[in-house]
Amino acid sequence: MASERQARLGDRIRVILAERLEKGLRDPRLGFVTITDVRVTGDLQHASVFYTVLGTPEERAASGEALKSATGMLRSEVGKHLNVRLTPSLEFIPDAIPENAGHIEDLLREARERDQAVAGIAASATYAGDADPYLKPREFDEEE
Repeated sequence: MASERQARLGDRIRVILAERLEKGLRDPRLGFVTITDVRVTGDLQHASVFYTVLGTPEERAASGEALKSATGMLRSEVGKHLNVRLTPSLEFIPDAIPENAGHIEDLLREARERDQAVAGIAASATYAGDADPYLKPREFDEEE
């Protein structure tokens, strides 16, 4: 039952933060941020907010700094919209999904290239022995 409450609270925090970030912060360092997930601890005191940023590594780092500096304001925004006694503390964690997806894409591309190379080799291959390697019953000569 507690995990269901954690999930509901996490979803609600994600929506509140996404709506607030959509309105924008006054920080020019903040890029195009997407809140991917929010995980709340069992005692509902801490929320880990996972986010991605569209752009270069420098833009990602700048957006991370902007989120850290705006944590207090965002926490008070969350507190206004939640009906809980204590507002959970927020921790912003960059999500590794884009990097992992890029790595997986590279691996899939490499696998396709290798498959094509093997298919090319197989197309021009010939049998090492007989085309039909299975033994057949011997045919008896007329002399036997």
